[in-house]
Amino acid sequence: MKKLLFCFLAATFSLCAQTNEEKIHSFIPKIDSLFKQQANVSKMPGLVYGIVYKGQLIHSNALGLAQIENGIKADKTIDFRIASMSKSFASMAILQLRDAGKLRLDDPAAIYIPELKSTQSLTKDAPVITIRHLLTHAAGFPEDNPWGDRQLGISDDTFKAMIKKGITFSTNPGVSYEYSNMGFAMLGLIIKNVSGQSYQSYIKEHIFKPLGMNNTYWEYSEVPANKLAYGYRWIDNKWVKQPMEHDGAYGAMGGLITTLEDFSKYTALHLSAWPERDESEKGPLKRSSLREMQFPWNISGFNPKNTYPNGRIGSSFTSYGYGLSFLQDDQGRRSVGHSGGLPGFGSNWRIYPDFDLGIISFANVTYAPASFINLKILDSLISSTKLSPRKLPASAILKQRQTELVRLLPEWKNGPESGIFAENFFLDYFPEKLAAEAKAIFEKIGTIRSIQEIEPENNLRGTFRIEGEKGSAKVYFTLSPENPALIQEYHISETKKAHN
Repeated sequence: MKKLLFCFLAATFSLCAQTNEEKIHSFIPKIDSLFKQQANVSKMPGLVYGIVYKGQLIHSNALGLAQIENGIKADKTIDFRIASMSKSFASMAILQLRDAGKLRLDDPAAIYIPELKSTQSLTKDAPVITIRHLLTHAAGFPEDNPWGDRQLGISDDTFKAMIKKGITFSTNPGVSYEYSNMGFAMLGLIIKNVSGQSYQSYIKEHIFKPLGMNNTYWEYSEVPANKLAYGYRWIDNKWVKQPMEHDGAYGAMGGLITTLEDFSKYTALHLSAWPERDESEKGPLKRSSLREMQFPWNISGFNPKNTYPNGRIGSSFTSYGYGLSFLQDDQGRRSVGHSGGLPGFGSNWRIYPDFDLGIISFANVTYAPASFINLKILDSLISSTKLSPRKLPASAILKQRQTELVRLLPEWKNGPESGIFAENFFLDYFPEKLAAEAKAIFEKIGTIRSIQEIEPENNLRGTFRIEGEKGSAKVYFTLSPENPALIQEYHISETKKAHN
């Protein structure tokens, strides 16, 4: 028994002693195994996937064939159509134009798409469609995945004629979330009309080129013949090659063709937005605008009993940013990314900004469950290896107020005269009761051995522990928006007994 306990403790210590990167590398055999299982279950002809950590593609692998007929193997340099993963590129282009002062997100879309002016709303009290509505799937257009997939190659003239003829709405703008490929095709038109370039050439010049995405395309016929993944369906126990759609007006919603190697650079860009910092800007979009893209602007759902791919039951909150989906799970972990699905293809990418971690997978079978397997792997990786999230550094004012607060505990002598509390504090908290509460807790935890560093929630709020010989106490406080910031709220509680 003692030996087993020792082994368990040794293994636990070893796991805790590892860096995050070491933990990730130790989990790679499991990652490879899970992807291989999913490829077999989902009848994927070819699959490529990779893990991005701290801006680098630290692991990639490929399974099967990119072209069955020609025996061309899948690898990280093969171009896959990534479907709706394209949407965030259109969003990024829009924010670039916004940051340059060429448009505003709350501008009516009809300013830049004149054909929209003839659109009749559902009701007379409906607001006009704005660019922000288009970015967040809030324009009131109906969900259009099956139909939209087949519009990829239509011309700009055909698309504009479709708009001018009129649009059928499912709801009024700004009322709800409803996924719209048409909305992102409209963003492509706006990019063109504002920049004076097609969205294809604009994005190539202003996003692909700065990131070094040199093997990324809009039109499949431009891809070197031996580097293009063909798309397939599994029908009657065999793979049936699917026709490729040419590039066109709807490409902004789902036409992008890229490699795992290239897309890892784009993934790294999104991870680079975190944490907020003073260092100089790099890349094609400001870090603040990248974070704006990732923000959950439009709620898409809440599931109180979500079943995660690994079987765990827990709640989840989902929302949509600008061309990006947002998920927060029951453990408070935030992830951002997007799936893609077209006849012949299925793809997904997802990042966990707090862990500086991302995953990418492309497959060449219709609507491959790439989102499912990516979420399963990252959820399992973080849980199984106890991966540590990035720690927010404590601000100088939080540290200062912690030191000043500790000096008052537990007697609370001269608290009102200390000058560290906001004017509300002693109206909401009474010195006698504060002292009685603190003394009772200090008696339980015994002689103080150490004051732990504060763990910040943000620059003005945090928690720290007071370790005693018989237990510990947790202290929480939050600061006011004044300058200098003062303590406006405080709580202390006993947390646990120390083990003998």
